[in-house]
Amino acid sequence: MNIFQRTRGDRGVSIPGPRASTFLAGIGLLMFTFSGATLAQNIQISALQPGTIVGTVTDANNDPVAEAKIDLEGTGVSDRVRVVSSENGYFEFHDVKPGVPYRVTVSADGFADWHSSVLILEPSQFKILADIQLRIMVEQTTVNVTYDPVQVATEQVKIEEQQRILGFIPNYYVVYEPNAAPLTPKLKFDLAFKTLVNPVTVAGVALLSGAQQAGNTPDYGQGAEGFGKRFGANTAGGFVNIMVGGAILPSLLHQDPRYFYQGTGSTGSRARHAVFHAFICKGDNGNWQPNYSTIGGDMASSALANAYYPKSNRGVGLFLSHFAMDTAERVGANLAQEFLLRRLTHKPRTGD
Repeated sequence: MNIFQRTRGDRGVSIPGPRASTFLAGIGLLMFTFSGATLAQNIQISALQPGTIVGTVTDANNDPVAEAKIDLEGTGVSDRVRVVSSENGYFEFHDVKPGVPYRVTVSADGFADWHSSVLILEPSQFKILADIQLRIMVEQTTVNVTYDPVQVATEQVKIEEQQRILGFIPNYYVVYEPNAAPLTPKLKFDLAFKTLVNPVTVAGVALLSGAQQAGNTPDYGQGAEGFGKRFGANTAGGFVNIMVGGAILPSLLHQDPRYFYQGTGSTGSRARHAVFHAFICKGDNGNWQPNYSTIGGDMASSALANAYYPKSNRGVGLFLSHFAMDTAERVGANLAQEFLLRRLTHKPRTGD
């Protein structure tokens, strides 16, 4: 009998036998196993299919940006790739792993960098980056400005040394800049020395000595000898006054020996400023304070006059008269600076 048939009565119905059933079950199991393996393999192959990312790099005017550097960065070192955009700004990345978080960075000369959000591709996905628009790089320039008071004061003194009344008379000791930098001790001594050796200063001493010669005062007599003594005495007095009142004491007491021109305000206000400037001065700290330097210079010059004046002229009277005369001369000079000499003084341009 056929193993695939068994007769049931007279009806002639064929049914599988036991061995046939076992055989059919084995065939079915084999087919199911083969189909499952094939399906799993297809699923695995589909899951490993890489994706593609493409895009076009443009600027703010929607013009393509060629030779831009496009970096695709994943989580691992091997997931980092760089391409360069073509002439029409186009680029593409192939073999992009699905399921991996990526970022795209675009950089180009003269433009700020562009960064994408996190990109995670599906298997075989074709991703288009359509919003890459580079902006012009904004350069931030940091300028470190340092204020060097010594350098500023040096430049200001150079300008003051060129100030001339009527074009030839030095006018060093006046400041037209209200916020002038304080002088260093070196600058104070330099200014005093240049005042002493200036030919106009020497000529002024000679004129004063000639006037005293004509008035026969002090009692040095007449002739060349008398004029020489007067010239020497006036030179010594001027030297002590300028060096002590314009350099030594200002350096020790941190005071400014210069006259600070006001130039604005009412006539009365300017006159008071000029008169009081003989008794008050600016300190190196910028504050007004008693003018110990100038007063001390006048007192030193008046006191030392007793050492080289004739005996007939010495005494307390000589000291007081010299001090009063020096103070009056300073007040008069300040008033002249405030109301007259500014108009007659040539002040060089500072280049601003």
